[in-house]
Amino acid sequence: MAQRLPTLLLLRCAMLMLAGLLTACAGLPPRTPEPPVHFIAASSQTELGRTAQKLDTTAHDGLSGLRPLIQANFALDARLELMRRAQSSLDVQTYQLGNDKTGRLILRELRDAARRGVRVRLLLDDFYTTGLDPLLQGLSVEKNVEVRLFNPFVNGRSRSTTRWIDFFANFSRLNHRMHNKLFVADGAIAIAGGRNLADEYFLRSDSANFIDFEVLMAGPVVAESAAIFDTYWNSEVVYPLGRVAASNEAPEQLAAHFEQATSPRFAPPPDPLPDTDILGDPPLGTQLTGGNFEWMRARAEASADIPDKALGGNRTTVTLAERSHAMFALATTQVQIVSPYFIPGDDGMARIRTARERNVQISVVTNSLADSDEPLVNINYNRYRIDLLKLGVELYEVSTEQLKRNRQIRDLLKKARGRLHAKLALIDREWVLLGSMNLDPRSARLNTEFGVSVRSHELTQALLYAYLLDNLEGVYRVVLKPDGKTVQWIGTGDETNEVLDDEPDSSMLTRLQLLLFSWFVPTDQL
Repeated sequence: MAQRLPTLLLLRCAMLMLAGLLTACAGLPPRTPEPPVHFIAASSQTELGRTAQKLDTTAHDGLSGLRPLIQANFALDARLELMRRAQSSLDVQTYQLGNDKTGRLILRELRDAARRGVRVRLLLDDFYTTGLDPLLQGLSVEKNVEVRLFNPFVNGRSRSTTRWIDFFANFSRLNHRMHNKLFVADGAIAIAGGRNLADEYFLRSDSANFIDFEVLMAGPVVAESAAIFDTYWNSEVVYPLGRVAASNEAPEQLAAHFEQATSPRFAPPPDPLPDTDILGDPPLGTQLTGGNFEWMRARAEASADIPDKALGGNRTTVTLAERSHAMFALATTQVQIVSPYFIPGDDGMARIRTARERNVQISVVTNSLADSDEPLVNINYNRYRIDLLKLGVELYEVSTEQLKRNRQIRDLLKKARGRLHAKLALIDREWVLLGSMNLDPRSARLNTEFGVSVRSHELTQALLYAYLLDNLEGVYRVVLKPDGKTVQWIGTGDETNEVLDDEPDSSMLTRLQLLLFSWFVPTDQL
């Protein structure tokens, strides 16, 4: 047996290489030009349109209306309300749609809206769609629905193994993903931020859940956002589902499978909401029904990368990362950054150094190594940690163990881990930058991203209050040891404020393994 093992390994490697060569030959089908499709503008003929238009009838100042969606259960409820009240259109764009109770619930609500006559456009990045084709095809049989995929996989779509073969065989194309998240109802009200459409983003997972952030929007920023959606929907790197995913089942069979898979057994509704959220606002449905919707009014601007940003597109176009860097450069007093994945790189360190020379205070909240779902990113961030601290940057790392010392958070997380996923920057307590973009090389160069900049002292204060950004709890504060060469972690979850000399909640073996792997993964891929 020992003599045959190397031969078997070589045979398997040869088969994988052959499969890779074969899949490399089977590329995308020709992109047939199609008439462009555009968003349906807000109208007083719809309930949501009338709600949004009240902003303009009262002021005509060009300001948008915003409402922070801080708590996951209120964010999911807002989507359900918008889907159930939509009368003309639903445009949904996301990086990940879970094949779980949340993803299936959203698919069913989209189906039900389509049956009411609502036009539904669902745009997914194709990286996390393994096993989803039957459900997406079942949704697509509805006459008012179209599903499109960004930069799709072609070969072996139903299995992870064959997808990975396709990924490495077509690495230069498939390594570029659409990370945008956007939800627009009736061209009138939109949701933007960091949440994907899966259990863990709405505190419905039993293993790990994310702390995230979004805003509900109305007014001019919604039209800007909807136009960006159209740019993606009509781009050459987006394909109709039927062009890349064939089915042998009849439409009736697909619809029957969809009906069963999205039934309450597999897509249960969320638990009832409390009367108000953390800011004292009632659920969206309550405000819409009562007709007394309250918005934060502010100047807001939506922007995004071009769809073919990393695929040979117009390289003179300003990226969302470059726009954000320009905003950071305007700071005069303070920049507070919340990013689950943070790798400043040499250019970022130079910008931070320049800001500190101007006495701009900078703080960064990111995930600890033990609680990051992308630990290789954390290992690369660690390379900059000491230099950041020497420049006077305040560093905080989110920890499940620290979070669970807060009884309210412990009850929400239950047995699951708690991880940071919100992408936020507060500048001079006057500007808020939010969206899908992380502060890492992948967001800057490889993935497309969507973001919103908001000039609002009111929104800034709400975020400072909700996330306790001036008095952080549930995190470790990272500081330099007296030798200036190593770091310590100081707990903030209770009165003891424990001090640790090693990475919290992670073993030496884990750290060594990750460090070894990091040598083989270029930083610009993270």
